[in-house]
Amino acid sequence: MSSPSMRIAVLVPCYNEEAAVATVVRDFRQALPAATVYVYDNNSKDRTVEVARAAGAEVRCERRQGKGHVVRRMFADIDADIYVLVDGDATYDAPSAPGMIERLVAEHLDMVVGLRVDQEQAAYRMGHRTGNWMLTSFLAEVFGQAFKDILSGYRVFSRRFVKSFPVLSDGFEIETELTVHALELALPVAEIATPYYARPEGSVSKLNTWRDGFRILGTILKLYRSEKPLRFFTAIGIFLALISIGFAIPILVTYIETGLVPRLPTAVLSMGLMIMALLSASSGLVLDTVTRGRREMKLLAYLSHAPIGGGYR
Repeated sequence: MSSPSMRIAVLVPCYNEEAAVATVVRDFRQALPAATVYVYDNNSKDRTVEVARAAGAEVRCERRQGKGHVVRRMFADIDADIYVLVDGDATYDAPSAPGMIERLVAEHLDMVVGLRVDQEQAAYRMGHRTGNWMLTSFLAEVFGQAFKDILSGYRVFSRRFVKSFPVLSDGFEIETELTVHALELALPVAEIATPYYARPEGSVSKLNTWRDGFRILGTILKLYRSEKPLRFFTAIGIFLALISIGFAIPILVTYIETGLVPRLPTAVLSMGLMIMALLSASSGLVLDTVTRGRREMKLLAYLSHAPIGGGYR
């Protein structure tokens, strides 16, 4: 059970959420009476700030546009023992928060993700559902299976996760980055099914299925390149080597039969591709050593913070 002395912060990034933010603030204040609700406004053009403040939230602002920038600022500014991150669109279930926190504390976890279970057809658009499944499957192939919903914006964190997590993304790909960080360091995590509702009338989604889907896919590829460089660059090297061999075989056969190399440009191209293949594999070996050092530094930063509840006794 969580201790009454534990400080709980509810973090709500918002952009033009006048129609929904008051509901979010009221619901989480009711579900977590001891928590402080922080609304971070991201250049809203409506009355999000006034509505959130009137509902009882502590309102702050982040001028750099993008959810990643907002989360970076929240993680840096807020000091608490437990952090609840939730979108300001009133689609997530506030009464699920105490159960997620209890799971985090009881099992000494570092992140609990709210697995979205849509309660109505309009809650989870088919394009978003398909994109989430594709990205989750791809991430499982690359980093290992641990989550069923990598794009959920409803998460509970321990202090040591938040204070050791280097936020690098700018936009909606922040959820992917959070997931990869947990998988890469093999942190203790869990998922809990939570109801997922449609946006209230007057609230408009800022997500674009194709644009943000490609950005998230690009983030996964960049993280794959930076976190698993040996596999990434070796795959490129093998691809280039196969092309080089394909060009070289006819030239080699002709040389064996006639003693001549009639297609010198093709031979030069084949040699160049093989050199690039070897350079790619060599780069992967060097970067793999660098990545291992970075991973050790991130793990040391993580271990420098005390575990939630003081750990096992």
